[in-house]
Amino acid sequence: MTTRYVCTPSIASELTAPPPPASSPIRYELGRQPANTKLSSHVDVRVVRCRGGNKKFRALRLDHGNFSWGSENVTRKARILDVCYNASNNELVRTKTLVKGAVIAIDASEFRSWYQQHYGKKIGIKVKDGVKVESEDIDEKRSKSLARKLTLRNKGHTVAPNIDNQFTTGRVYAIVTSRPGQCGRCDGYILEGKELDFYVKKMQKKKGKHAADATA
Repeated sequence: MTTRYVCTPSIASELTAPPPPASSPIRYELGRQPANTKLSSHVDVRVVRCRGGNKKFRALRLDHGNFSWGSENVTRKARILDVCYNASNNELVRTKTLVKGAVIAIDASEFRSWYQQHYGKKIGIKVKDGVKVESEDIDEKRSKSLARKLTLRNKGHTVAPNIDNQFTTGRVYAIVTSRPGQCGRCDGYILEGKELDFYVKKMQKKKGKHAADATA
C-alpha cells in the first residue's frame, strides 16, 4: 500500500524554484534621457559617444533647418518661427519642442526670393475684393534668351491657392522629417495638397476647442 502526499498551496510555493537574480546593468541596454529639442536662437548641439565609438549629435536648441518644396524640386535653409501642431502631445506644442513629425511654421522669404528669380514674377500677392493689389510681373531689363526661358517656365505653371495664401503671410507650414535628438538637425518639407488641408483642419479644430474651453 502506497501513501500519497497532497501539497497544500503553502507547501507548493515553497517547493518552487527561487526567481533568477536580476541581471546587472549592461552597457548596450543603456537608455538616455530624451533631448527635448527646444526652439531657440541660442543653438546648442552636443556630441554623444555611442556604442562602437559612433557619434550622435544631440540638438538641445535649434532655430533653423533645410526644407524642401517638393512640387518645385528646390531646397532652402529656412528659419523656424513656431511649433504649430503635434499629433502625439499638445504639451510639445506649448513648450515649442522640435521632434520628428511636428508641424512647424518656417520663414518663407528664402523660397519667395528663389521663386521670383526662377519664374520672374512675384508670389504671395495680397488680394482685396477678389483682385490682386499689384501685378505679378517684375519690371526689370532682361535679355531675349532669359525672357524666352522664363516664358517656357511659366507655361502651364501654377501655384496651389493654399500655398500662395501662405506666402502672403510670410510663413509656410512644414513638417519635420529628421530626428533632432539623434542627428542634430531639424530638416523637413513644405506641406502641400491634401496633407496641408488635413493639418490645417486639425489646427483649426484645436484652436476652436481651446476658444470654447476659455469661454466656458
